Amino acid sequence: MFVLIWATLLFSVRGSNAGASMRERQYCPYGRYCITLTDGEITAEAGLCVVIPCSFTTPDSFTTKHIVWYKCEPSKKKCDIIFHTNKNNINLQTGFKGRVSLLESDLSQKNCSIVINDLTASDSGSYQLRVNARTGGFTFLSRATVSVKDLSQKPTVMIPPLTEGQQTTLTCTAPGLCSGSVPTMTWMWRRIGENDSHITGDIMTENLAVVTQRHSSTLTFKSSAEHHGTNVTCKVSFTGDTTTEETVTLNVTCK
Repeated sequence: MFVLIWATLLFSVRGSNAGASMRERQYCPYGRYCITLTDGEITAEAGLCVVIPCSFTTPDSFTTKHIVWYKCEPSKKKCDIIFHTNKNNINLQTGFKGRVSLLESDLSQKNCSIVINDLTASDSGSYQLRVNARTGGFTFLSRATVSVKDLSQKPTVMIPPLTEGQQTTLTCTAPGLCSGSVPTMTWMWRRIGENDSHITGDIMTENLAVVTQRHSSTLTFKSSAEHHGTNVTCKVSFTGDTTTEETVTLNVTCK
């Protein structure tokens, strides 16, 4: 299940070539303490999410009680805590609270993969893992690198055949399969020679898996000859003022 979720998320945030360039490498600097991370830069897009794939092994005598993820900045001597499985930890960096989650909550599975939602450009950087036992812990020096680019993906607008006098429904689906916060979706209706008319659609969320969701909005109206040639735009706004839109032109068939 984890492999399927990971592959699906990578496809959604990186595009159709996601799986082609993603490779993993295991690092074992101290023998029985090993971590497996993506070999190379993980690319994601603003407004959506990123998956940092990760797994680890420790000696049998080391029982992992908590895992901690850090974001490391070149300008700082210390890394900032962005995620801690101890819910009482108060040292989390403010900007990451509520945005980071594990793909697998059972630490005995040695799966340290995380999802970071509501991405912004400031999330670019390197991320480091620490595993804690009841006493002491171990910090892996190998880091995962994330690069957040501007959002290039567009919504998908589905138009059924339009016939004059019949009721029809347009459907707009937001890009990506996870973002964290539910986006705002607005329809803009523009006839030739007229100004835009803004309509806020009802947003429907479909849960596909543990952390994957599909957001969509519908616009229902009765087709008429006047609608022929009308431009309809679906605009999707994510957290952090990240927006994307798609425009379609209606083609109405007369009876």
